[in-house]
Amino acid sequence: MAATDIARQVGEGCRTVPLAGHVGFDSLPDQLVNKSVSEGFCFNILCVGETGLGKSTLMDTLFNTKFEGEPATHTQPGVQLRSNTYDLQESNVGLKLTIVSTVGFGDQINKEDSYKPIVEFIDAQFEAYLQEELKIRRVLHTYHDSRIHACLYFIAPTGHSLKSLDLVTMKKLDSKVNIIPIIAKSDAISKSELTKFKIKITSELVSNGVQIYQFPTDDESVAEINGTMNAHLPFAVIGSTEELKIGNKMMKARQYPWGTVQVENEAHCDFVKLREMLIRVNMEDLREQTHSRHYELYRRCKLEEMGFKDTDPDSKPFSLQETYEAKRNEFLGELQKKEEEMRQMFVQRVKEKEAELKEAEKELHEKFDRLKKLHQDEKKKLEDKKKSLDDEVNAFKQRKTAAELLQSQGSQAGGSQTLKRDKEKKNNPWLCTE
Repeated sequence: MAATDIARQVGEGCRTVPLAGHVGFDSLPDQLVNKSVSEGFCFNILCVGETGLGKSTLMDTLFNTKFEGEPATHTQPGVQLRSNTYDLQESNVGLKLTIVSTVGFGDQINKEDSYKPIVEFIDAQFEAYLQEELKIRRVLHTYHDSRIHACLYFIAPTGHSLKSLDLVTMKKLDSKVNIIPIIAKSDAISKSELTKFKIKITSELVSNGVQIYQFPTDDESVAEINGTMNAHLPFAVIGSTEELKIGNKMMKARQYPWGTVQVENEAHCDFVKLREMLIRVNMEDLREQTHSRHYELYRRCKLEEMGFKDTDPDSKPFSLQETYEAKRNEFLGELQKKEEEMRQMFVQRVKEKEAELKEAEKELHEKFDRLKKLHQDEKKKLEDKKKSLDDEVNAFKQRKTAAELLQSQGSQAGGSQTLKRDKEKKNNPWLCTE
């Protein structure tokens, strides 16, 4: 019998019986509280907004401390997410707080992809938790949960309407994180402008289908205050770590030439409402919504991509082992198919390469034959020219020999005539020549 059928039968046949005396399981809530307090809590906040809207100051004001951090500039080439984790202690309750800020958000000329690093960061935290869940040996009780529980979206106090960047970013994030929109530095606009601005923001969020976090009203103990606070969204807040003496009390405030703005005065801003709703009333609900809604959606989509389903086409429950085996066989089949395709491609490439090499070899042989024939023709021409030159040299030598012979004969004849004249002079000294 399937486990779901057993559970259904147990639920249908469950009876309520009275107790004759005290048993002790009414201490379960106390046990849970003691266990939770001993283990501590974690809470992760993502602050999204343009540089200079006071994100760091508001965090310092919310938790009444001074967090370490480097001031961001407006010269960032892209959006970067900077995460810092702090251990806080209040009374006997420990809180591991992680604050993630978007450095450089909205500072670029082209803001089209400014939301992508934020979405990728949130998905990366979901993926890390999912991988921890899928391990054979899980240590979730000691695992640092880095999933984002609340996204404080800082809206510039323009007094007109939301920017396109704000609408696009919130639309991309609303299915992945609990968005709480807040108007930063709300003392920059007047009360009347602020009221109109809130109405305008709410209208634009509804018309564009952006789902923001709604404080839960199903619990009777907080239904009234949460219902009232839902009507105040988005919260108009002011942050300040500077304390001024107002009356007889030291209060966090901002001093201006025209007056003083008190951070914790609800007539001046909604800071107290934000702190009440975010930390003192709904922090656990934010954690629960992150796990049960946003993470479960990511987990379901991821497992469906991997081929896992709850039921088969016949509406029968799937066996994890069968699903794994089917997916493994499918993967092996695809792997074998790809291997065969790669082998065929390799054979085809080898054939093509062989054909190219044969064609290149043929061209080389043809070129060699042409060069060989050309060499032979040149060699024949050179031999003919050499023969012609040899003939010319032989003819020249013959002419030279004949010329030398004639010259020698002429010189001999001239010599004999000279000897004859000399002899005649000797015999007849009275002969004189002119």
